[in-house]
Amino acid sequence: MGSMTIRNLDDRVKEKIRVRAAKNGRSMEEEARRLLASAIDHPPKEEVGLGTAIRRRFAKHGGFKLELPPRDPVRPPPKFR
Repeated sequence: MGSMTIRNLDDRVKEKIRVRAAKNGRSMEEEARRLLASAIDHPPKEEVGLGTAIRRRFAKHGGFKLELPPRDPVRPPPKFR
């Protein structure tokens, strides 16, 4: 079994681990081991772009069609003297 030292751990994080360990009847070291193991066992959520997230959120409502207005021919560019 390996060991590691974590330097510059925020006091707030350490306190939360201490409280969580006490609540679960474990030492802080055991609680930290379980937290690390749990974090490694659950893969991070897939990161998606904004457009994909919006499409996924509203996909259950079905698609819809927009009526696009007809396009006129492009005007010729202005002539400067």
